[in-house]
Amino acid sequence: MNHVTPASASSDATLRQLMAEFETISQTAPGEISRRTLFKLTGAAGAGLVIAFSLSPETAEAAAAAKEFTPNAFIRIAADGITICSQKPEIGQGIKTALPLVVAEELDAAWPDVKVIQAPINPKIYGPQGAGGSTSIPTSWDRLRKAGAAARAMLVTAAAKQWNVPESELTTQDSKVIHAKSNREATYVSLATKAAALPIPDEKTLKLKTRDQYRLFGKRYTGVDNLQVVTGQPLFGIDVTVPGMLYAVYEKCPATGGKVKSANLDHIKSLPGVKDAFVLEGNGVYSDLMPGVAIVAESTWAAFKAKRALQVEWDETKASKDSWTKLSAQAKELGPQPGKDTITKAGDVDAALKGAAKTLTAFYTYPFIPHAPLEPQNTTAWFKGDSIELWAPTQQPERGVSAVAKLLGLSEDKVTLNQIRAGGGFGRRLINDPVCEAAAISARANAPVKLTWTREDDMRHDFYRPGGYHQFTAGLDEKGKLVAYRGHFITFSADGKTPVAGGNIPASEFPHQLLANSELTQTMLPLLTPCGPWRAPRSNAVAFASQSFIHELAVLGGRDHVEFLLEILGEPRHMPPQNIGALHTGRAAGVIKLAAEKAGWGRAMPKGRALGLSFYFSHAAHVAQVAEVSVDADKRITVHKVVVAADVGPIINVSGAENQCQGAVIDGLSTMMNLQVGIENGRVLEGNFTEYPILRINKAPPVIDVHFVPSDYTPTGLGEPAFPPLAPAVANAIFTASGIRVRSMPLRNEGITI
Repeated sequence: MNHVTPASASSDATLRQLMAEFETISQTAPGEISRRTLFKLTGAAGAGLVIAFSLSPETAEAAAAAKEFTPNAFIRIAADGITICSQKPEIGQGIKTALPLVVAEELDAAWPDVKVIQAPINPKIYGPQGAGGSTSIPTSWDRLRKAGAAARAMLVTAAAKQWNVPESELTTQDSKVIHAKSNREATYVSLATKAAALPIPDEKTLKLKTRDQYRLFGKRYTGVDNLQVVTGQPLFGIDVTVPGMLYAVYEKCPATGGKVKSANLDHIKSLPGVKDAFVLEGNGVYSDLMPGVAIVAESTWAAFKAKRALQVEWDETKASKDSWTKLSAQAKELGPQPGKDTITKAGDVDAALKGAAKTLTAFYTYPFIPHAPLEPQNTTAWFKGDSIELWAPTQQPERGVSAVAKLLGLSEDKVTLNQIRAGGGFGRRLINDPVCEAAAISARANAPVKLTWTREDDMRHDFYRPGGYHQFTAGLDEKGKLVAYRGHFITFSADGKTPVAGGNIPASEFPHQLLANSELTQTMLPLLTPCGPWRAPRSNAVAFASQSFIHELAVLGGRDHVEFLLEILGEPRHMPPQNIGALHTGRAAGVIKLAAEKAGWGRAMPKGRALGLSFYFSHAAHVAQVAEVSVDADKRITVHKVVVAADVGPIINVSGAENQCQGAVIDGLSTMMNLQVGIENGRVLEGNFTEYPILRINKAPPVIDVHFVPSDYTPTGLGEPAFPPLAPAVANAIFTASGIRVRSMPLRNEGITI
């Protein structure tokens, strides 16, 4: 069988050798690597330039004092071309293409000249290597640009010395250094060895490009793995095979917190193809290893078939008894009351409400939902006695290494994790329970195993996007201006002290920070069902409630929705002031105006057809959307078009950026229309796509028109911020078209279909 690693997913032998070289570098302690050492480490593929950049100013100073260069990420230029290492997990968000493009832009490389490989996992060398929260681009932006600029500067110096000309007379473009006066040019490859002998430039001397100098950014690029993906090459975790590998499944209690009392292990061991079956007690950490029964077999089919025959008696003494029905009834009773905890308060809301010309109260709700990535959870693990090697499509490889080390009693240097491309994540793969399960099963079986979850496992043992409830009360003056705003957020807590992951709400929640009289309180209901970050955590659902209610207020005041939002935003400023990562009201107004303009806001519409608008700020991104929707007499809707306007800083890859926005719109529509899981007696009721009807392609909006505001702000990611505005935009359009006000998701529960 083939031994599949991130590098061997390519048929290019050179890439495999490069991967081995970067692996060698990554396994060397930072203090042990000098520039000369880096040069020697690349000798196997031909002497050339390897450039790195420091993790921080502190490590840069330490490296300078020791006359060494502490590596973080690498560019390699040698006889076989330019190679750029991508250090973050690729989970379908296009980061394996975008991050190397950032380096290549500052390097002034021709993109066809660049080979891209996945970095080995070593945060001491590469810096943080997780992917989540749409942070990969903003957290890597400056460092990657400096890496490209440093390599370019060294190549220019090498050319200047070779031609005996001033560096000021040289320019770079398309992987070449150019001397226009003498009509000479040299490729980066031809200069690499000379450049490698030069000192690393001080990062303070590096000249980074301005927006008008970009040559690569703002164009369309296909993903670096696209050919392998569409031709079915073994890139994903579920494709991994290693010599002598067995196949495993793991059965856990359907109610969180249950443990194994007994199981028909002898019968399972007697089934065809089954090698072993045993109980694992777990380590008491939900996100690591829950108690359960492991089955190890000669094939995935044999393991899955044996799992169907497994009979387990569960001890549910301490297991979850959560009930969505009971929690919802409790929340409706609590809604009109003040929340237990005050999150933010400004002015005198009671007085403002008493003096208001009009008031409105509304209750919004949304359900629990799983992540449901197309590729179910999986990990391949090979326990070797005093060490373990893992192949995992995780979003947080560093956490996976530390969790497995702790679970097996190993030092972290004895845990090797190979980062594998993931078939979707959406936040689910931030949690490494399948990694820990595979590690524990391999250690017990004393053999390499591939653990694969069934779809039912994936749906019923998720870390769910929590449901939630919002009670709103607001007041308008005689001119329809918002003068009082009160929100009571009802969420869940596992410990009675903090909200569950993805179930919190900040004091800066729109529009509280913009109003003179506002109050936001919170009540937490007890919950044992595991929750976790889901695409645009918190924002994905809160936006539906808050931005739909804002539209209700605009209607109540007889105001145009665009005008009403712009009035709330006021003058351009950061909120809070001096925080460049916070909401900027000017940028918010800009995307609202752009979306409205591109959608033809205010134009006449046929009966039963209307435009709906929403705006939301999340993940440092300002996004507005306008949905064009029609509603027929049977409450069936058609979403004809969605316009997206986003201000997210420079666009690196237009194709990738548009893809993220379009995917967010479709995902958002699918979620608001159909998706939910019920929880009763601690059990998730839905188990497969027959019960969890994801939107079909024929129901997707035929037109999703995406527009980006040119910006010099540090770029943010786009995997998440385009998601939250979709649901309220569609809900507001439904009201304008039909008079039906939607205050609960999914809409199918309200008799609305698509």
